[in-house]
Amino acid sequence: MANLKTKVELYLKANSKTWNRDKVSLQDNSDGNGAFIASWSYDIAEPTAEQLATYETAANIEEALQIVLDNRRNDYPSIADQLDDIYHNGIDAWKATIKITKDKYPK
Repeated sequence: MANLKTKVELYLKANSKTWNRDKVSLQDNSDGNGAFIASWSYDIAEPTAEQLATYETAANIEEALQIVLDNRRNDYPSIADQLDDIYHNGIDAWKATIKITKDKYPK
């Protein structure tokens, strides 16, 4: 199940808005009811549970993609090491190094 924050971000994007922590806050009272919108001060209507439910699939895809991107980011050599690789071994060797991570974590 997708995070409420991801679904709210998609709702905002669909309404030409961006996440702003000063305009929305989420809360979870740890009472088994899950997270909810605690405050909302955008100039558009606060989304209903039904509206947010329509973003479930897109939010799951977004979260899965973010995991891939995070894994890649953590697996890639540092920029300094990549530049050193290019300098000493050329672009093709660098591409081969990067391809290992891209293949390990496909989008």
